[in-house]
Amino acid sequence: MVRLATKEDAAAVSTIYNHYVENTTVTFEINPVAVEDMVARIAEILSKYPFLVYDTNNIIEGFAYASRWKGRCAYEYSAESTVYVKKDAVGRGIGKALYKELLFRLKEQGIHSVIGGISLPNEASIRLHEGFGFEKAGQFREVGRKLGKWIDVGYWELLFGNSQH
Repeated sequence: MVRLATKEDAAAVSTIYNHYVENTTVTFEINPVAVEDMVARIAEILSKYPFLVYDTNNIIEGFAYASRWKGRCAYEYSAESTVYVKKDAVGRGIGKALYKELLFRLKEQGIHSVIGGISLPNEASIRLHEGFGFEKAGQFREVGRKLGKWIDVGYWELLFGNSQH
């Protein structure tokens, strides 16, 4: 089931995330995130945006959240989306379930534009985003370096068209 994260979920969220930090170019973080730091991140995100976990009988199998796109005030109706699934739970629809709920909550909150940044290549993430109606908006070449290689980042955007602010 998909639900809002709590500080008690921080250890499981850190474990899921740190696999990607240490072994992939999906995130540009280099150092594992300590549980106490994840507690703070969850609290900070929940102060403005949804931070969701996929909970199967008290086992966290994935998480998704939104964060501020940019710091300037005119960006307040835009958010960046993020989703991670436990490495042994990939392919079971967990990412889709998390994203569906995240996008629903963002639309209800009045967010107009959701942006997903994807380190490339990553066909699974592209399929996930495009399956929800995201369209590729641009790509930066070789903007990150991790695991001994340069990494491109593409940006996909979803416009809700619901905000009249």
